[in-house]
Amino acid sequence: MTNDLTVRHLDGDRFAIEIRGHTITVDQPLDAGGTDTAPTPTELFIAGLASCVSFYARRYLARHDLSAEGLTVTADYEIGGRPTRVARISVLITPPRDLPADRRDAFLAVASHCTVHNTLTQTPSINIELTDLTRAGVDPTRIVGTGTTPVTV
Repeated sequence: MTNDLTVRHLDGDRFAIEIRGHTITVDQPLDAGGTDTAPTPTELFIAGLASCVSFYARRYLARHDLSAEGLTVTADYEIGGRPTRVARISVLITPPRDLPADRRDAFLAVASHCTVHNTLTQTPSINIELTDLTRAGVDPTRIVGTGTTPVTV
């Protein structure tokens, strides 16, 4: 099964991400040269992890006929290292007040084995390449420059 999405440049540092008929926008903060109209790609990455943990936690509660009222997941992170990357992520789950003490360990185990967390701990293969310009509708005879980034004239 493959899942596709498309990212299109809007203007400046803003991009639209199209996923299954939904559109999400990303941008950069003002101090990084953006217009701060949307979260950054890194913030969406961390939000993806936190929301995946939330989803698995809520599904555990539903499976055991427990209320999800009060369920909250927060996350924080630090950028660092070389190459630049997310160097630390902390996810804090606040379970519903009604979660029985004898269910806490299982609840945490299920929530912490969400798809995004599993992907981060068992890294996928990642392939980044340039598209065939003729398939992308670009006339390769109109490309100039000797660098790695083609310039259309």
